[in-house]
Amino acid sequence: MSKPVIAIFDVGKTNKKLFLIDEEYNIVFERAARFIETEDEDGEPCENLDSLISSVHDSLAQVMQMNEFEIKAINFSTYGASFVYLDENGEPLTPLYNYLKAYPEDLQKEFYAKYGGEEKVSLETASPVLGSLNSGLQLYRIKKERPELYSKIKYALHLPQYLSYLITNKAVADITSIGCHTHLWDFTKNQYHQWVIDEGLVEKFGEFTPGDSSSVSEYKGEKFNVGVGLHDSSAALIPYLANFNTPFVLLSTGTWCIALNPFNQEPLTAEQLKKDCLCYMHFKGKAVKASRIFAGNEHEQQLKRIAEHYDRAAYLFKHLKFNPGLFLKLSTKVLENANPQTEFMAVSAFASRDLSLFKTAEEAYHQLIFDLVKQQTYSLKLILNEGVKRIFVDGGFGKNAIYMHLLSIAFPHIEVYASSVSQATAIGTALAINDVWNTNPVPTDIIQLKYYSAIQRTL
Repeated sequence: MSKPVIAIFDVGKTNKKLFLIDEEYNIVFERAARFIETEDEDGEPCENLDSLISSVHDSLAQVMQMNEFEIKAINFSTYGASFVYLDENGEPLTPLYNYLKAYPEDLQKEFYAKYGGEEKVSLETASPVLGSLNSGLQLYRIKKERPELYSKIKYALHLPQYLSYLITNKAVADITSIGCHTHLWDFTKNQYHQWVIDEGLVEKFGEFTPGDSSSVSEYKGEKFNVGVGLHDSSAALIPYLANFNTPFVLLSTGTWCIALNPFNQEPLTAEQLKKDCLCYMHFKGKAVKASRIFAGNEHEQQLKRIAEHYDRAAYLFKHLKFNPGLFLKLSTKVLENANPQTEFMAVSAFASRDLSLFKTAEEAYHQLIFDLVKQQTYSLKLILNEGVKRIFVDGGFGKNAIYMHLLSIAFPHIEVYASSVSQATAIGTALAINDVWNTNPVPTDIIQLKYYSAIQRTL
């Protein structure tokens, strides 16, 4: 008998994956692909859209032919801030531009001058000024710089919704994409921002559709429930929302360390925006207050510096155990260790530290992690509110014992856990439409937790 599954396309910047997930949320099949980037008309690197389209069709055709699985539904999650522009026949009109593409300074100044200034727009849209990462400004740019192209655009679909369109032929907009640092959504009015309406952009976005909705679509002679697609950061939060009711913050650690608080709906302040806070939207349409620091990148850069200075292999540091005695010694060498951080820092203090101060590589590494945790503590406090009982740390730093011990010491009144969900984004994307493909209750063991206890904290 065929096993009922959902097919999830999880498209990252580097890896493009297809997962089949069964009713108990086990991943029973995985296929991964990587594509060589292509270039846009300005010679700048961008996603190979043709390869991505072919991969979706080819990999779906492959799993449809596997007799051991019965595909009940399909859904998609991808990176954000990226539009596919379609003509009236549903064909892409442009390359899939990179969200890191430089934004014209004059046009940016003109936009903010026209609509009330950077602070006003940022506060209303709950996003810092980020250039092309404010994806609404990408479409605004086309309208102003290439009006002939703009007139041919029938739909501008964020990437998750475009992949859904490939199967359903339905053009939709989803709140997790529209609401994430796009400048498109007015968080104070819970609707498209007035500038989007004034510029006539709304008609290009397709029908506004809840993130947990799906439609029955026929593809190659078979019918499936197909989701509308989700922004990957919002999708990764869903397993936690499904398993925990007690207010929590999820600290997702990688190149960026992003703290997500789905239980804080207070409007962002101008001060928080200056310190790189923003709001995401979760799939039920609620604001998720977030703060972020570039700590994973900083860790890699400083780790290289330590490894070179002490002639050690960098990989050896990542599995060091927490040494409380060594940590106490550092308080006499680095005087500010005794003082909590009182100001926002874009980079950790370690970048300017003289390595000759430290006797061993382990000592230097403990100080690096302490400096990163001080920076992270400040960033977390920007979005913490009363009632938050737990901090879940997933990603790389969740596996770093020194980091986890120091973070738990920094928050003595909050339970701190290292957490992991195998393929959290894909699992969350499946959970978003669980009811249309799965007759079983949502499992309670999707998330693995390691608690850093009070005994450990006092060491």
